[in-house]
Amino acid sequence: MQPISSFRITLIGLILLLPISMLSTIAFALDQPDKVLKIYQFPPDHIPQIDGDAADWADVPESYSIGTDQLHDDSGKHPHPDASTPDVHVKVAWVKGLNRLYFLYEATDNYWDFTDVGVAGDIFELVVDGDLSGGPLIPRFRNNPEQNEWDAHFTMHGVSAQNYHIFTPAEGKDWALAWGCQPWIKEMPYANHAARYNFKQGESGKFVMEFWITPFDYAACDGPEKSVESKLKENSLIGLSWAILDHDGLGGDHGFWNLSSQHQMFGIAHELRAFRLMPLESKYQPKGLVAQWSFNVVDMDRRLIAFQDKSSGKATNWRWDFGDGSTSSEQNPIHAYKAAGAYIVVLYVEGPDGKSRMSKIWDVNLR
Repeated sequence: MQPISSFRITLIGLILLLPISMLSTIAFALDQPDKVLKIYQFPPDHIPQIDGDAADWADVPESYSIGTDQLHDDSGKHPHPDASTPDVHVKVAWVKGLNRLYFLYEATDNYWDFTDVGVAGDIFELVVDGDLSGGPLIPRFRNNPEQNEWDAHFTMHGVSAQNYHIFTPAEGKDWALAWGCQPWIKEMPYANHAARYNFKQGESGKFVMEFWITPFDYAACDGPEKSVESKLKENSLIGLSWAILDHDGLGGDHGFWNLSSQHQMFGIAHELRAFRLMPLESKYQPKGLVAQWSFNVVDMDRRLIAFQDKSSGKATNWRWDFGDGSTSSEQNPIHAYKAAGAYIVVLYVEGPDGKSRMSKIWDVNLR
């Protein structure tokens, strides 16, 4: 197994350190950079249940819905949607603190084709690049053409960006093909899925599917132990796109609709669309001033801790009680503890919207 190169590690580190404004510039290398799409944020108490019922998505605004009219006809057979064109609507969501992308896929078609045991049939092809690393993700587009195709398969296929062929529906076969050497990424605890439909092979009808996947900065062929999940952060950008493959039986019309205007987005990550991980909608935002904070251990040997104010609302005054008799009026102080222990730390904030406090009991543990 080829290890992650030091260059790649450095590149990932630099991207994570860049401000959002700089990330937007990086995204211009993606397809249609002036049209950034949105990923809805579910609050923790509204996480959709994966059961194929779209009711959990009722509060997601239509501005997040991406339909067939926003896709490109890559087949050249359907320049405009018609009666034979699948009517597709996709919504994408996330939950802060979980490195998961949630999807609601709703499609109505005049002919559903799903008896083939292989890759022929109706498919929702999804590609995700969680860290905007770009570049090829399948051997066909490898940077080193002299490399053996199977060597490339086990070193780069699906490693830095992932491609899922999702079967719509999947009867008598697995729900998706993880196109690469990492079939484990489509299984729990890295993915989940459920679908609802009542049509039979060759019939028309509506297909509804809910699923979530975990994007990876590095998805190792050796398994999850050597892999790195993409860290999803509010207001950051990811690369994402999908294609609708419509198969109407032997000799039937075959369609291919792509969210990206670049046909080869299925194997080249910098041809994906830019999606932004949105903040909570205003109705879910905390009202008034609500204190919140986090911390990082800068140096355990010196017991040096960096505290960060994460309060929502407008704060003008801060008072930190570090639990050892010391206090600070800085918004984001750095504090050195003199002795080992487990401390109760309290942040008090004040502002035009009132007062608030947040204490965390023994979260700060120092040896």
